[in-house]
Amino acid sequence: MTLIWVAGGRTWGFRFLLTGGSPAPFRAHREAFAGLQGEPTVFRRTTRGVALRFPDPAGRRDEAARPLAHEFVVASPVADDVRSAADGIRVVWPLVADAYASLWDLPAPPTQHQIALAFGDDPHGLVAAAGAPGPPRGP
Repeated sequence: MTLIWVAGGRTWGFRFLLTGGSPAPFRAHREAFAGLQGEPTVFRRTTRGVALRFPDPAGRRDEAARPLAHEFVVASPVADDVRSAADGIRVVWPLVADAYASLWDLPAPPTQHQIALAFGDDPHGLVAAAGAPGPPRGP
């Protein structure tokens, strides 16, 4: 597992956008964030790495005008560089920011194919690690 990422969009609610290749991403996420419901910003080191929650850095909101948030369970080696929520935004957010910018305003939740396309060539290996199909390749 590299990165489990849970977020919502303008018209669709919280869902797993990346599962980190985990067969049980819900369990890993639930354990990482246990007891932290309602906290807008979270940094917690866990046995799996780091749990991070922070408001959308671009200030995006859902259609009900609620601030959007992002939750991550980050494993090593990326987690090794994260020592605070601010570090998480600095280190983790750039890995997903462009992909999220193309997904958040979709009228329906993104499919695994749309997520893979949003990551393009997947330079950080996030989609491949999540077990999602990669982008279509030309001849």
